[in-house]
Amino acid sequence: MLEVERPSDLKAYEGKEIGVSDWHTVTQEQIDKFADATGDHQWIHVDVERAKREMPGGKTIAHGWLTLSLVPRLASTMYRVKNRSRGLNYGANRVRFTGMVPAGSRIRLRLKFKSVEAVEGGVRITSEGTMEVEGGARPVLVAETIGVTYD
Repeated sequence: MLEVERPSDLKAYEGKEIGVSDWHTVTQEQIDKFADATGDHQWIHVDVERAKREMPGGKTIAHGWLTLSLVPRLASTMYRVKNRSRGLNYGANRVRFTGMVPAGSRIRLRLKFKSVEAVEGGVRITSEGTMEVEGGARPVLVAETIGVTYD
């Protein structure tokens, strides 16, 4: 894991791949809780029996937004700023859901710091994240996300 003292120390990693996260298993329980939180109960996510009959692979799939929401969790396994007051989500420039994440599958994130820019009291980090599912031939998510980390 990359550890730096201050947010400004991340500038040294601009343009570099930070690494690959730990694996995370996306469970049906997690998918169901996300459906409850968002109100998106489309059967492809929550109806296990119907998915067995009608979905490729016979499983429900995670919401694309659930997959995106796991980016910060997985990124936290790759780098840490020891002395920071807070971090904020600043948004995304580009997000593509390029594949399915079946319930019970394992995913991981590959992360690169595209840019690290000084802002008042901290840095704004634009990251390129690629999420893969174990055994998959191509990514399931490609996203350029932005966060601000403060001193």
